[in-house]
Amino acid sequence: RYMGLLNTKNSKSTIERKLASLRAFFDYLQKEKIIKTNPAKLIPTPKKEKKLPVFLSVDEMFRLIDQSVYKGVQGIRDKAMLELMYSSGIRVGELVNLKLDNLNIEKNELKLLGKGSKQRIVPVGKKAIETLLEYLQKRELLKPKADYVFINNRGDKISERSIGRIVKKFAQAASLSKNISPHALRHSFATHLLGSGADLRAIQDMLGHSSLSVTQKYTHTSIERIMEVYDKTHPRS
Repeated sequence: RYMGLLNTKNSKSTIERKLASLRAFFDYLQKEKIIKTNPAKLIPTPKKEKKLPVFLSVDEMFRLIDQSVYKGVQGIRDKAMLELMYSSGIRVGELVNLKLDNLNIEKNELKLLGKGSKQRIVPVGKKAIETLLEYLQKRELLKPKADYVFINNRGDKISERSIGRIVKKFAQAASLSKNISPHALRHSFATHLLGSGADLRAIQDMLGHSSLSVTQKYTHTSIERIMEVYDKTHPRS
């Protein structure tokens, strides 16, 4: 009866939290020999709802990147970071740790050290390379103290938190109501590739996912694409 009441009024995460407290309470009673068994252990934990990743449409992505929030070298740096995240699907943690010798400008490539210390090489688009070169020409104005590509105004490696704030400022300037984080650019990268017909395994390699099942969360967009194609081509749609 108690679980029935919980299910009608609470989210699955709240139910899971309350159930954990209940189990701990009965564990205590069992240790004190007040009860023989823990009845709460027989109650299955509800499965959490899987949320679809937040992503931007192509038009929203262009609006985001085309904003001019800051001027000078800082503005060029910020735009280069956004271009690079969207162009390569790079994780924000990989972006802050990107070093100058990880760049292969001639081949339009990045050499990344991802999760589990796994190396991978990812392609980068022309627009991102152009913006990156523009930034690198003026990077010395920030008086770099290390060979990290993206540095703050003190010359130190830029932080993930700073990049998060920058992305939010760009999103506000573009009047985007979605909750945009650096990870949303990575989601958008994968979503747009998949929507254009890219192979799922190729996307897996570019994102640095250890398992194809992790990449499959982006297939939500294929439903939109299927419906769009259906509406445009089927004679009875």
